[in-house]
Amino acid sequence: MKKDAKIYVAGHRGLAGSAIVRQLNEQGYNNIIFRTHAELDLENQSATNAFFETEKPEYVFMAAACVGGLFDNKARPADFIGINLRIQNNVIDAAYKNGVKKFAFLGSSCVYPKIADRKIRESDLLTAPLEPTNEAYAIAKIAGIKMCEFYKKQYGFEAIALMPPNLHGPNDNFDPETSHVMQGIMRRMYDAQNAGDKTFTVWGSGTPLREFMYIDDMADAAIYLMNKNTDDETLFNVGTGEEISILDLAKTIQKVVGFTGELVTDPTKPDGTPRKTMDVTKLFSMGWKPNNTFEEGLKKTWNWYLENKEKFESKKKSA
Repeated sequence: MKKDAKIYVAGHRGLAGSAIVRQLNEQGYNNIIFRTHAELDLENQSATNAFFETEKPEYVFMAAACVGGLFDNKARPADFIGINLRIQNNVIDAAYKNGVKKFAFLGSSCVYPKIADRKIRESDLLTAPLEPTNEAYAIAKIAGIKMCEFYKKQYGFEAIALMPPNLHGPNDNFDPETSHVMQGIMRRMYDAQNAGDKTFTVWGSGTPLREFMYIDDMADAAIYLMNKNTDDETLFNVGTGEEISILDLAKTIQKVVGFTGELVTDPTKPDGTPRKTMDVTKLFSMGWKPNNTFEEGLKKTWNWYLENKEKFESKKKSA
């Protein structure tokens, strides 16, 4: 991409989209466009088509999505499949029809089936059943991957699909009911420390293994792949390749937060898939590596929360 190329970032106010905008700015790209949901409803096909016809972006990062944690996925499956399908169908088709040079679709590692004995490869897609707790979201994202693949195959549309692991960083969601696991533990442990609690409960057995990636590293990888020749590939795992148990995650957060109580587990809460770590051999072989260690990224996320915790507290009071 040239530095003055017209780049559209869909979902620019979310965790992933804001990081992509931040990284594009830091790397000198100076012609970035975006729209708020109030300005452009991507579920509206005619509005989406009109936007692309008018603006004619050259490159698109598709970070707009309906997202949430494990319990939110279980409570709202119709929303997670319906909203995501409508958004991505509209954006991918409009991008192709209006001459976008390259398109990057952001998905999630939850598109893959349960694989407990090794890291997850791109070739594992659609080889076994999905984890039931986030099936609706995963099916929508799989449809997006395949849409990119088939538009490339039939029309020659240069589209790639990036599958990151659990992401965290600035502009994250720290609502204890709807956030992902790291952010939920951070918020609940901070509240527990302030309340003087003697124990903190880690939901589930604490044994599942997860991979966590600092959001700016994911954004850097997305831009890196946008600038690489990917004619022969569509699907890319984007991650660190490192894993940690949920209980060890909680222990690491305990050190960062400064919680002085005891950690206990609650096996009555669901664990989800026992292991979910990405095989990033393909990405690393292309020359990319993350800039932050797990601990560095976690501390940056925690510091951002401390600087912005007032807005989460006000949301809690108004609920």
